[in-house]
Amino acid sequence: MGEPKVEIRPLGEPGDLGWVIQAHGELYAREFGWNTDFEALVARIVADYTRQDDRDGPRGAWIARADGARAGCVFCVTDPDGTARLRLLLVDPAARGLGLGTLLVEQCLDFARQAGAARMTLWTNSVLTSARRIYQAHGFTLTDEEPHHSFGTDLVGQNWSRTL
Repeated sequence: MGEPKVEIRPLGEPGDLGWVIQAHGELYAREFGWNTDFEALVARIVADYTRQDDRDGPRGAWIARADGARAGCVFCVTDPDGTARLRLLLVDPAARGLGLGTLLVEQCLDFARQAGAARMTLWTNSVLTSARRIYQAHGFTLTDEEPHHSFGTDLVGQNWSRTL
């Protein structure tokens, strides 16, 4: 059968926004036991993204597909101070190992550079080891971390950044 056909396309087809929220909620509940507080946070991030326009700074979001099915996503928003923020990186477990996480992060970095951002930041949690490996491979460094209780569990939140 061979390797699945993969593609990265801009977010914007009907169902994309809902899929991002649902996929995050289901995946993080299944893999980490997080409650619906996390899904609500993702819904707020997605809603904020849809309310922004270019006056707020360039923004982009992409959907990864494997054999035509949604399999991942990433969002990028830029702030007026020249900082871009990588948000909502996700790769469906069934599509892991296809390089989608790397492709999505590279898409986000390319977009931020073209938008004129000087640096990129992201917030994650220490339990997301696969994502952290992708971030490190793309030159992100840990800037700080802090324990917190969110999404029904104890976590260590981390801020990462890199210059562009």
